[in-house]
This record gives sequence, structure tokens and C-alpha cells, in this order.
Amino acid sequence: MTSWTGEAIVGVGPCPSVRGRLAIGQIQDAGCGKPQYSKNHMVRQRLSVVRMLCPMCGEPTAPGDRWTEVAKLVAAGVLRSRGIAIATAIDGDTVLLDAGSIAPLHRRCVDRSLLHCPHLRASPDVRVMKFPETWSVIPLLVDTDAVDGHRPDVIGFLQLCGLTRTVDRRWRLNLGR
Repeated sequence: MTSWTGEAIVGVGPCPSVRGRLAIGQIQDAGCGKPQYSKNHMVRQRLSVVRMLCPMCGEPTAPGDRWTEVAKLVAAGVLRSRGIAIATAIDGDTVLLDAGSIAPLHRRCVDRSLLHCPHLRASPDVRVMKFPETWSVIPLLVDTDAVDGHRPDVIGFLQLCGLTRTVDRRWRLNLGR
């Protein structure tokens, strides 16, 4: 999902990665220029979440072989209080596995990344967890200038949350964190 210096942002338009909704577009030419490790490629990030592609090897992950390294368990109500548009059908006390913008990896890719990635090896936040069988994809919108008196919804990245079978009845106490 890493962007390369040769992959310029090209503006906003309908994007197949989000079923034709308006999204930020970016040239796709991986390997052109220098890698920008701290910048995800906009379109590849969305495709990795929608298609459940392993961010390490790029291959599809199968149900039963989906893992996360840095996701956080959080109640849906807490995410809503932060402005994340969780589906209304999901109760506030449902615990979600918030993977952010990172699709699940294969277990073999998790093991390989933990062995070779200095950032992951040094991070105290790494916690390998199995990704739930059911999930929700949340479009993260970018702030746009008004067009004809209204601000169009433009998608930047997609956020991925796995739905666990756990509830947190005390989630309101965590709103201050």
C-alpha cells in the first residue's frame, strides 16, 4: 500500500474502489521513483480493505486466515463519539476490533513482518489477534471546499472494524479517553 514518488494525487472523481463514489484519485505506478513508507497509496488502501487483500503480500486473505497486529478493541459507541460513522444497526456497546486503515494479513505474513520490520519489533502496541468473520467498512471523508453551496462527500481512506461477539456495558465511562 506504500505510495511511490512517481504516483501523484490526481484529484477527485468517481472511483471503482468505492462503487463509483467520489474519492481521491492517485496514479498507480508502484515502483516508480522512491517509496514513501509513511504514505499509503489512496486507491490501493481502499482496494485492500474492500477486497481483504493482505497489505504485506497483496494476495486475498481467506476467512479463517485473517490476522491483525495493531488493531484496538473499542466499543462502537466510543468510535461514534469520535465522529466515526459506525452503522446504526451496530449497538453502542458492541466491541469492535478497530483495524484503522489496515486490512488483515495472512498469519505467515504477520510472522514475517514481526521478524523483519523494525517498527513493529520496537512497538509496544503490537498485539496479534485473529480478525473477526464479520466486519464493517467505514468511509473516511476528507474536508473539501464548497461546490455550488454544498460540500461533497469525498472519500480518502476506508476504515475497517471487525465485529466481535463481545459487549462492553461500561463503554460510556471510556468516552473521556
